[in-house]
Amino acid sequence: MLTLLLILLPIAAGVLTLLSGERLAKQVALVSGLAVLGVAVATWLQFDPAAGTQFSFKYAWLASGGISFAAGIDGISLVLVLLTTFLTPLIILSAFNHDYRKPASFYSLILFMEAALIGVFTATDAFLFYLFFEAALIPVYFLAAIWGGENRLKVTFKFFIYTIFGSLLMLVGLVYLYYQTPGTHTSEITAFYALQLSKQVQGFIFWAFFIAFAIKMPLFPFHTWQPDTYTESPTPATMLLSGIMLKMGVYGLIRFLLPIVPGGMETWGTMAMVLSVIGIIYGSIIAIQQSDMKRLIAYSSFAHVGLMAAGVFSYSINGLQGALIQMLAHGINVIGLFYIIDIIYSRTKTRYLDQLGGITQSTPHLSVYFMILLLGSVALPLTNGFVGEFLLLSSIFQYDGWLGAIAGLTIILGSVYMLRLFQKSMFGPRSKWVEGFQDLTMSERAVLLPLVIMVFWIGIYPNTFLKLTEPAVSQLLQMVNN
Repeated sequence: MLTLLLILLPIAAGVLTLLSGERLAKQVALVSGLAVLGVAVATWLQFDPAAGTQFSFKYAWLASGGISFAAGIDGISLVLVLLTTFLTPLIILSAFNHDYRKPASFYSLILFMEAALIGVFTATDAFLFYLFFEAALIPVYFLAAIWGGENRLKVTFKFFIYTIFGSLLMLVGLVYLYYQTPGTHTSEITAFYALQLSKQVQGFIFWAFFIAFAIKMPLFPFHTWQPDTYTESPTPATMLLSGIMLKMGVYGLIRFLLPIVPGGMETWGTMAMVLSVIGIIYGSIIAIQQSDMKRLIAYSSFAHVGLMAAGVFSYSINGLQGALIQMLAHGINVIGLFYIIDIIYSRTKTRYLDQLGGITQSTPHLSVYFMILLLGSVALPLTNGFVGEFLLLSSIFQYDGWLGAIAGLTIILGSVYMLRLFQKSMFGPRSKWVEGFQDLTMSERAVLLPLVIMVFWIGIYPNTFLKLTEPAVSQLLQMVNN
């Protein structure tokens, strides 16, 4: 019942936040987010990595059609549930220093999105997965459309069209698979794994799923909605999009694409790998050219997700383990970096690098937190980014040496755009925009400190999380190879 509680608790908390009134909304939301995190930690403590899917529930939804409300947690799900429940309270706390209008609605949408994300990562019924996959789009759409920047309506409409198009393709694939299940049809994901589909059919299903997940991540060339949406959205919505929501796409590749259409992977996997590697280089080069800090981090996120996807398409245990640990690391780092940019913007009213400089002269605490998160993002050894990046690059090298060499340029390019970001904003002469710049407040440190702790925890003790996922990953690859 812990899985059911993890899904229902944020929904109930969102309703409670909505009803609590504008004055108490953020406090109720924060306490609720911490309560959901407590349930997730309790689930982790009771979880046995070798026991497969646990804490399952199944209730009839459309009983005559074999469609159920069914969910459970295995190692792959658990790390993403932990990431979601860890980041959500920090995202809520990060918004405390802003006076968002209609705060009850604002914070309740964050909690509703948390529920949908947990539903995506735990669903064991394909149509329930699809329901949550779509439900996660609704809160972030309203967060961006109501509390976003000047161009928010245009940008969110583009985001909506992109994601709906991909989701409809996935729905077509799911309906086809449903009707291929023998006897009384069922939409259990494990039933889809057992289907014997022709290679041609697998090719069509591969593209239906791949495009849907590639848009959500996003991957090249389905990425054009991302930089504008990240830039125009309020920072908490950007955090949700970059820190957690894009992981839905990578998770979909692992949970659906690999085990359901291995023949499609064999035919089209190399092309998908090439697109992923192009995204790594393209995103990095564009990031180097950015002067808007928020846009720079958006393109860096695009490059990082390309590396995760390439690891998945390598079809290896190192690639899948690397993708999972990198999802954790990227979520932590990108949330911290977007928050630091928000802090700088709130004090200077600018995000442009050519208008900044000299911030570090009066901000020792901000400088240290910023540098640690930046070093995690560029994969310095003993930080969280190193573990995943090492596993991912080694898996791509094993798949194809040339692709591995090209993907390896991310080490150099990532260092260039991140160190340029730090140098131009924090060092040099103090610009007029940063006069009177104050160091971090206690509430700001409360957001950044847990993130920095996780940077070192994952970097020094990666087995804490790798041992959770390894049995599930090994079982998945064994099933695919058979």
